[in-house]
Amino acid sequence: MIRNPILPGFNPDPSICRVGEDYYIATSTFEWFPGVQIHHSRDLANWTLVRRPLERKSQLDMRGNPDSCGVWAPCLSYADGLFWLVYTDVKRLDGNFKDAHNYIVTAPTIDGEWSDPIYVNSSGFDPTLFHDDDGRKWFLNMQWNHRTESYGGAPKHPAFDGILMQEWDAGTKSLKGPIKNIFAGSPLGLVEGPHLFKRNGWYYLTTAEGGTGYNHAVTMARSKSIDGPYEMHPDTHLITAKDAPDAVLQRAGHGQYVETPAGEAYHTHLCGRPMPPQRRCTLGRETALQKCVWRDDWLYLEHGGVVPAVDVPSPGNAEPHAKPKRIDYRFDGPQLPDDFQWLRTPEPERIFSLTDNPGSLRLHGRESIGSWFEQALVARRQEHHSFRAETVVDFAPETYQQAAGLTHYYNRHKFHAVVITWHEKLGRVVTIFSCPGDFPHARMVFPVESGEPVPDGPVHLAMDIRDNDLQFFFRSGEGGNWQPLGPLLDAGVVSDEGGRGEHGSFTGAFAGMFAFDITGRAKPADFHGFVYEALA
Repeated sequence: MIRNPILPGFNPDPSICRVGEDYYIATSTFEWFPGVQIHHSRDLANWTLVRRPLERKSQLDMRGNPDSCGVWAPCLSYADGLFWLVYTDVKRLDGNFKDAHNYIVTAPTIDGEWSDPIYVNSSGFDPTLFHDDDGRKWFLNMQWNHRTESYGGAPKHPAFDGILMQEWDAGTKSLKGPIKNIFAGSPLGLVEGPHLFKRNGWYYLTTAEGGTGYNHAVTMARSKSIDGPYEMHPDTHLITAKDAPDAVLQRAGHGQYVETPAGEAYHTHLCGRPMPPQRRCTLGRETALQKCVWRDDWLYLEHGGVVPAVDVPSPGNAEPHAKPKRIDYRFDGPQLPDDFQWLRTPEPERIFSLTDNPGSLRLHGRESIGSWFEQALVARRQEHHSFRAETVVDFAPETYQQAAGLTHYYNRHKFHAVVITWHEKLGRVVTIFSCPGDFPHARMVFPVESGEPVPDGPVHLAMDIRDNDLQFFFRSGEGGNWQPLGPLLDAGVVSDEGGRGEHGSFTGAFAGMFAFDITGRAKPADFHGFVYEALA
């Protein structure tokens, strides 16, 4: 049995690829570095993170990319003895433009070193690469039309101006031949996320439509010729929950087809699991997988209809393995634990070190929390609606311009943080910084004002998130009791729908450690371990 979502927490835009008995899914990482998450499975029910391939400055530099920009909608494929990954690095979100640059990287093995990128085009985002059985390769992406009032939070259909296709020459590493607009989409609109595959002489095109909110859908079309015309699926949409507000998996859309070695059909899609009463998806957009069947050369969900199911049959009746409820991370190795990422910069040595104080994660205070350039924030995805995070920080601030602590973070407009800093009258204090969705100004509030004085030495920090509520805690020394700090805060605002609202941002919530020093002196903060525990 496959239990959805198969990749919980922020894992959107799933592109799936099978090589022999091995399945791989690539998902978007947006402004989080390294770029693109690739998970592996042998049974479609259990998945393990195996690679983040965009790891060098020559491959990806997102300093200055706004929130919810960066790496959008990768497509993973295998041909000619190579893995191929295409992706967009989006440089702008607001206003009429996107500045969406598309690239290709390759590698002989999924876990090996990936090539430097080859620039392809910038006509729109969500690229895909199709390897036809005659050896030709075709590059597709949606076309962005800036001549409308289409911008974050208010998408308009005319901006999504169809799916472009052009031939890719692997020899010259460039596009060639005519550019054709092969698919305008359905009346639902907002066509994006194209993927092509071929079966029984038909070319099948699946696209994402309806925007990445509650009207999202996987739309399907087919043609005998790769450049169309494409006829629409009898139901138009293969997967959608747009007309099923009570379905567990909402916002279903944007995925890709895959077949097992035995010919069984599956289709990935992103989804969201909203929390009542405000229907905010605190886990962001997650990855799910649906079992499908073929009828009359059209693909359908095996269980019928178009609404995605939570539980679907797996090949060979594989069952999902139980995952640990609590993970105690230690920073005693040469690399960060695999679950952790940081923001934007390809020069992580400027923001953290695992060797300066062995056994600890040292963060070098850089720019402010929420900076788009060089922010010392190391975090892991929120994967449960209710969880607890803990860490121990050793930090000796000398001014209120220096701070370090634990944060529940989405972007500069949506975060809560428990902070060790300095107050000119109270000395070293523990306090709270909060930006509860203030768009566009990103103004913070301070629920405990100047904070509580704490003695020298390490300070234990914790936060409990229970659905829509967040409570911070702290204690000093090894024998002290946990003390709550401040009131209950709105954890649900740290979500796709929080603050700016639907379509305004579309990544996910993280729990992590941060430090800043806006004096420019790079004051260090040492973090001794990190705990992530799912709560009932």
